[in-house]
Amino acid sequence: MDLYIIRRHGPWADEAELEKATEASLQVGADMQDRLRWIRSYAVTEEDGRLGSLCIYEAADADAIREHGRRIGAPTEDFQMVRGTAIKRTDPDPIQRV
Repeated sequence: MDLYIIRRHGPWADEAELEKATEASLQVGADMQDRLRWIRSYAVTEEDGRLGSLCIYEAADADAIREHGRRIGAPTEDFQMVRGTAIKRTDPDPIQRV
C-alpha cells in the first residue's frame, strides 16, 4: 500500500457531524482493511466556519481513497500520494478545548 494525504474541504457543519463521520470512517475502514488503513487526521476550521480535514491514509490505490470518501459521505478528489516523509518532531499533545 502507498501513503496518501487527503484534504476534505468543509463537509461538516459542526463537531457532531465530524464525530459521525469519524465513526463511519472507522466502520468503513474495518470493511476495507485489505485496501485502506487510516493513519491520522487533523480537523481544521475552514474560512466559512465549517470543518474540514487533512488526513493520512495508506491505500492500495486511488480508487480505495475515493470509495472510502464516498462511503463515509465525504468524497474528495483532493488527494496526493506521499513521495517521502521527514519527521522532525512527534505530534504535540492534542489541543484541549475549553
